[in-house]
Amino acid sequence: MALAVPAFAAAPASAPLLAFSARVAGDDARTRLVIDFDRKPEFEVHYVANPYRVLIDLPETDFGIKAEEMEARGIISDIRYGTMAAGRSRIVLTAARPIGVVLAEVQEEKGATTYRLVIDTAIVTDQAFQEKMKTQSWQEASASAGQSAMLLPGGKAGGPFVIAVDAGHGGIDNGASGGVTKTEEKVVTLAFARQLAEALNKLPDTRAFLTRDKDEFLSLSQRVQLARNEGANLLISIHADTVRQKDIRGATVYTISDKASDSLAASLAERENLSDQIAGIALSEEPAEVADILLDLTRRETQAFSVNLARSVVGAFKDQVLLINNPHRHAGFRVLTAPDVPSVLVELGFLSNKDDEKLLVDPAWQKKVAGLLAKAVGEYRTTVVANGG
Repeated sequence: MALAVPAFAAAPASAPLLAFSARVAGDDARTRLVIDFDRKPEFEVHYVANPYRVLIDLPETDFGIKAEEMEARGIISDIRYGTMAAGRSRIVLTAARPIGVVLAEVQEEKGATTYRLVIDTAIVTDQAFQEKMKTQSWQEASASAGQSAMLLPGGKAGGPFVIAVDAGHGGIDNGASGGVTKTEEKVVTLAFARQLAEALNKLPDTRAFLTRDKDEFLSLSQRVQLARNEGANLLISIHADTVRQKDIRGATVYTISDKASDSLAASLAERENLSDQIAGIALSEEPAEVADILLDLTRRETQAFSVNLARSVVGAFKDQVLLINNPHRHAGFRVLTAPDVPSVLVELGFLSNKDDEKLLVDPAWQKKVAGLLAKAVGEYRTTVVANGG
């Protein structure tokens, strides 16, 4: 049976590629991924371990593909795709055991102006996978590459009060998804982050900026570094997760701690910390603890400020926004690790609860909560100044 191939007008060379259809087929030994493009795609294949992943890097690409067309099958346990950064997109194939690419080619469709990318994967030994990693010349650029190890102060002397507003997830990392509207978490967090930045910028002598202002991927370390580069006085990371218990709803404010306050906090932190892995970034080992008493004191002081900010947020939300039971919780969220920038992670609610989901996608509700959060920041700032902070 002949497949109907859509006709495309010639796109400008600078326009993103369009991936307009895909299919996945395979068994427990081999799996094939086929993606149709409007133009010939340049691509590179890379390998990352822990877990086993194959990365397919592409120029900027619009993925007009139905979700069911890219459902994982065979030896592939998960498939992610989306924007990585300006001019770059990525497909990540994750497997439970070592895999290798045995065929990767672009085929021109006869009688059409479209192209087909074919990626065949097959199981390999762990030794073979490690050898593929050793022989590849590619290495993911580090967020801190070329940057000084010098710690920047939280805030610049004589300047405005600076707040980094961090919209969780983005690009290839969609985050959670609503059960009713199917709205992706990355869409909710960016919409709210824009509302929050607008509300914060109305405060006197205040400058709020977005760590991401579009649908792009940022690693957790990049988010932290962006806040530090701007000399931020605060970092507020916005999220809207899902949990198995559909009846759980309400906002939560998290601060960092080596030990989680409860099992819910621990599971959410573990899931949020997987953001880098979803995008195919290999997690580096945690750096050895710096034996510097001044740095240690800075961290303690920063953590104390973070707790004060969390309390201000909970106070502003009380009787205005539904809060979860014990709304101030703590866990080891990587996005909160700036040693010199007080940071909180705000879970606005749960996309797994239909009542929360309805509010989370409502612009009027977002504006109201953003205003309350900005009020909490204003009160926190007044308290810090009053105490000589």
